[in-house]
Amino acid sequence: MSQTAKVQRLHNVVTSLPMQPASEDIWDTKYRLKTKEGVAIDQTVDETYQRVARALAEVELPKLREEWHDKFLWALRHGAIPAGRITSNAGALAHKPATSTINCTVSATIGDSMDDILSKLHEAGLTLKAGCGIGYEFSTLRPRGAYVSGAGAYTSGPLSFMDIYDKMCFTVSSAGGRRGAQMATFDVGHPDVADFIRAKREGGRLRQFNLSLLITEEFMQAVEADSEWKLAFPLSEGEAEADGVDINDPKQVIWREWPSNERYVTREDGLIACRVFRTMKARRIWDMIMTSTYDFAEPGFILIDRVNQMNNNWFCEEIRATNPCGEQPLPPYGACLLGSINLTLFVRDPFTEKARFDWDEYRKVVDIFTRMLDNVVEINGLPLEEQRNEIFRKRRHGMGFLGLGSTMTMLRMRYGDAASLEFTEQVSKEMALQGWRTGLKLSEEKGPAPIMEEEFTVTGAMLAKRPEMKTDGFKIGQKVKGKVLWAKYSRYMQQVAGEDAALVEALTEHGSRFTHHSSIAPTGTISLSLANNASNGIEPSFAHHYFRNVIRAGKKSKEKVDVFSFELLAYREFIDPQALPDMEAASRNLPEYFIAADDVKPTEHVDVQAAAQKWIDSSISKTANVPTDYPYEDFKDIYLYAYHKGLKGCTTFRFNPEAFQGVLVKEQDLANTTYRFKLEDGSIIEAKGGEEIEYDGEMHSAANLYDALKEGYYGKF
Repeated sequence: MSQTAKVQRLHNVVTSLPMQPASEDIWDTKYRLKTKEGVAIDQTVDETYQRVARALAEVELPKLREEWHDKFLWALRHGAIPAGRITSNAGALAHKPATSTINCTVSATIGDSMDDILSKLHEAGLTLKAGCGIGYEFSTLRPRGAYVSGAGAYTSGPLSFMDIYDKMCFTVSSAGGRRGAQMATFDVGHPDVADFIRAKREGGRLRQFNLSLLITEEFMQAVEADSEWKLAFPLSEGEAEADGVDINDPKQVIWREWPSNERYVTREDGLIACRVFRTMKARRIWDMIMTSTYDFAEPGFILIDRVNQMNNNWFCEEIRATNPCGEQPLPPYGACLLGSINLTLFVRDPFTEKARFDWDEYRKVVDIFTRMLDNVVEINGLPLEEQRNEIFRKRRHGMGFLGLGSTMTMLRMRYGDAASLEFTEQVSKEMALQGWRTGLKLSEEKGPAPIMEEEFTVTGAMLAKRPEMKTDGFKIGQKVKGKVLWAKYSRYMQQVAGEDAALVEALTEHGSRFTHHSSIAPTGTISLSLANNASNGIEPSFAHHYFRNVIRAGKKSKEKVDVFSFELLAYREFIDPQALPDMEAASRNLPEYFIAADDVKPTEHVDVQAAAQKWIDSSISKTANVPTDYPYEDFKDIYLYAYHKGLKGCTTFRFNPEAFQGVLVKEQDLANTTYRFKLEDGSIIEAKGGEEIEYDGEMHSAANLYDALKEGYYGKF
């Protein structure tokens, strides 16, 4: 057999592994196109691919459509997986006229007035209705107890308004049958930061939100120096005068950057006067963050100064919020479309000493997939004009990968070791470099993103951020094209120039078709369905056998479904199947490199993320999983470690049945957890997490019923 034939045979074996029931079920319920009566239009997964390929090829010139349809379909069959909204809605206009192909959006800045709060609530409702997730910053709202002169009353604070957005999202998602996704970010210097950190300790509160803190360099320095941290909020001209606040007194006022300078006291350098409400030890706030994260897996951690410093559009954007999973920091009305490449399909001779990665085919898929994602901009389906204007102006997308952990296992690497870090950096770099080569090619063929040809006025703030511009002769007031500021002076593109200076020089001259190319999303349901449960995004496999809690229409608790890892399925296929006739036996007799999320140290999770982040121009959704019994003393410095490794953000997860159930659950955790239910007559019954209980005419696992009751689906306890 020739080498080409052998490679093709191996590819066919991997791609022909039967979809496990959990995978087929997710495809059927989330991504398979059906009529409103529920009749399937996509008869197979390949027909789903054909529909998507056809819809994206229709964007091309008529004479090119068949050529690109064939290429797009080839890429889809060889590992390119558009994100869920694209896969569900591309080519589905006749059946879903009001849905979007965009996963990620961010709200415009929420102004500190009732009119603006409710206006943004309305926009958010329309966005969620279209199927898009949305992020907001809520620390633009004045703290609880602050006086509102217009109303002659004291405000209830940002958290109370978050409750309203939470209920709206719950209502919209219940009507649409798909859980709404929201992210709330909050500045660590806001007077109500402690309330934000503790918010999810109250059962059933803010459950339609992910929560992340905006952490500044200044705060991190205060933590490490064990110094005081001032909690403050912007001061309006009227307040300063009426309350007798001396803006020159550092005990009363500090000067900070803020998303808006409207109505606030502003200095010539653009900093805003913020009235100090109270002072705390920075390390005290840090301890609150870490204990909450240990117990409730939130809030997450966004190093917002680093996000803005490394933003390709540094010259025209101030980012304060992210999409619901954090991999897309976006400006007001920002939107981004996502897609991931299934890395497992590029492994040749898996689980053997000859195991290797097919870099040539990988680069080819990246090339074609980049064009596919760029075409999605034309069929975005976003509900707000401001969102459509933003995505057309910058055309940002976020290509990432999935199955990294599964691929490492197939290559006989242990997730987190030196070889795996080298592979992670290489797979990210090759995706980036090929993506920018394609961005240049598309710019020359179709034209660059409009922002590339816009002219921007050089300001003192620009020269302060990029002193090399002054060295190059730029002066305040001078006009300069966006493509120059983007390609030559963004920190990320300077890094790309270190690998391929000629490429960046050409991008400076011609611009790119898009301003951002890469982002690593969590890929939960597309990994489970279209990738047959290859590991999510950048993660290792959660476990090689576990349960997934699935939302079912009309059912108030989640349904527990058996799931096996892709690498376990592949291992049984490539190793003598007679030797491993049983999946449970396989999971007990695996090579040492067959690790799962809990086998990886938190620092190793961060190391893998850092290896990828160097070449990812947006951000990464990554969760450092730790076992339930992992000691807090070993856990508490994980965010500090992430800060020193140069990450833009970090999230952790520890199974805690008292706080929440989670989507993915291991049998051992359920067996080790006892749930207590109080009946109307006052009696108590107990059940292990995996035991079945009948309630309200339905059967539930004890863990999922407890979760549904706690979250309010049956009314609170």
